[in-house]
Amino acid sequence: MSRPPTAAQRRVIESADPVTGRLKGTEAQLAPLVRNGLAFRHPRPPHDYFLTPAGHRIREKEPEQVPEPSERPAASGGVFTARTGGEETAPEPGPARRREVRSAWQGMLELRRMTHPDGATDRPCPWERAHLVQAAALALEAAGHRPAGPEGDGYRVRETPQPEAVAVYAPDGTELRACAATLERAGWQAGEYTDPRTRVRYVLASPRRV
Repeated sequence: MSRPPTAAQRRVIESADPVTGRLKGTEAQLAPLVRNGLAFRHPRPPHDYFLTPAGHRIREKEPEQVPEPSERPAASGGVFTARTGGEETAPEPGPARRREVRSAWQGMLELRRMTHPDGATDRPCPWERAHLVQAAALALEAAGHRPAGPEGDGYRVRETPQPEAVAVYAPDGTELRACAATLERAGWQAGEYTDPRTRVRYVLASPRRV
């Protein structure tokens, strides 16, 4: 990138689809983003524009420190955020939320198709590897698993010290195994483990590469 984006370019970047990074705007607005390495034009029709990893970083950069995805409550105001479980505030469950989740998951599959050289949709893409907690939570919520509320009665997805891995907790063994099976179908490697200190069972999941 040769120079920071202008205020107008920043508005275009911030309006990108939160999951796929698809951009909307005129050729005059989008071409400079491509030249600065913040966007790319997809080679296949309809030749839409999408944020590059650098563009995603610009969009996610805030004036003050942003909490990690596992600590961030579900966003409001029309920006989709997957439920990681245990949020103090969260979108109301119901048909509208299910439509949002289904749309976000379809967008993620499309992003996989566009960013994998072979067009595969059966394994996570670079965006998911950079947003492990949100990506795993989206796969679980899209499959119909219930995220934990204040009572702790559903799944929770959390970061781990291990690179490219998240921990998934569930209220019982049946749900834990179901979460592991869902993540495996979504292109993750998942296995059950027991915390040696607390004896709590959890699933350790990481994005599959092949």
